[in-house]
Amino acid sequence: MSARHDGSRGRYPLRLRRGPVIWERQKPSWREARPALIAAALEQALARPSGNWYVIGGARDVRPGRPLGRTVEGVELVVWRDESGKLVAGPGACPHLGAPLKDGRVRCGTLICHWHGLALDGKPFAGWEPYPAYDDGVLAWVRLDRAGGEEPLDRPVVPPRPEAAGSVDAVYTGFGVCEPEDVVANRLDPWHGAWLHPYSFADLTVLSTPEEGGDGFAVDVSFKVAGRVVVPVRAVFTAPEPRTVVMRITEGEGRGSVVETHATPLGDDDRGRPRTAVVEAVVAASDRPGFTAARAAAPALRPLMRAVAGRLWRDDLAYAERRWHLRSTGRFPG
Repeated sequence: MSARHDGSRGRYPLRLRRGPVIWERQKPSWREARPALIAAALEQALARPSGNWYVIGGARDVRPGRPLGRTVEGVELVVWRDESGKLVAGPGACPHLGAPLKDGRVRCGTLICHWHGLALDGKPFAGWEPYPAYDDGVLAWVRLDRAGGEEPLDRPVVPPRPEAAGSVDAVYTGFGVCEPEDVVANRLDPWHGAWLHPYSFADLTVLSTPEEGGDGFAVDVSFKVAGRVVVPVRAVFTAPEPRTVVMRITEGEGRGSVVETHATPLGDDDRGRPRTAVVEAVVAASDRPGFTAARAAAPALRPLMRAVAGRLWRDDLAYAERRWHLRSTGRFPG
């Protein structure tokens, strides 16, 4: 069963699958999921500019009065909010004797080192220089020009989202032994959905690809609710910059909702293997009257939304890690 794509919707978003098939009897997708097609979409994504901006986590992760430590491209960072609530980012080592600033304290928007009390208000001081930072309302970003090596942009490439007042957002973060391109490649392979995630997706059909002149990958898919009950939608996957893939629902329930997958390189682990953070922002919207109640219950919904994303990414990170392992050993068939 596929979604209704005439622009109309029924009173209820749920549908009952007709003639569902068991997992092993669904149509194989490996012929359509051509390695050259996925590689071309990945190459196109990697060629787009990022302006040296990296997602460091959810905007809510940076709480007033508390510093946050992160590592991006091997660069140790500390992030906090100044007295006005603005995001501040900079090197994570104290310029005095190298103390970890993430363990400091924030008082009235000033970060105070817990070793000797050196205070940083976000302006250059004693050799400590801030990095450009940006809060888009859902995610927190930092710009690292030396690591990125591109022409810098004033702001990160943030895809269009539903209005904050009419949506619910949640951010999931996971970590894997791979490179950002392996995460992006996973998202640019929509054919794996119903095979790798049968607990969540069914009746997946890829309608168009970038090779055919479409805007990304257009997909009809049904989200499983319980048993034969599903929510069918049409979604489009696009890559607006080299470390981001966006899935946008274009038809069906939740039209306009987006799932943004951001891949942030952290640096090598103690075995010399690359580590990547997956920061996924889900921004859900609906024009149904009942969605007002969902927005009111957003604090309770966010953990559930993160849990759903986490279950999917247990599988998808295994995919990305396997891809990196094969690439790093010269055995990747794609």
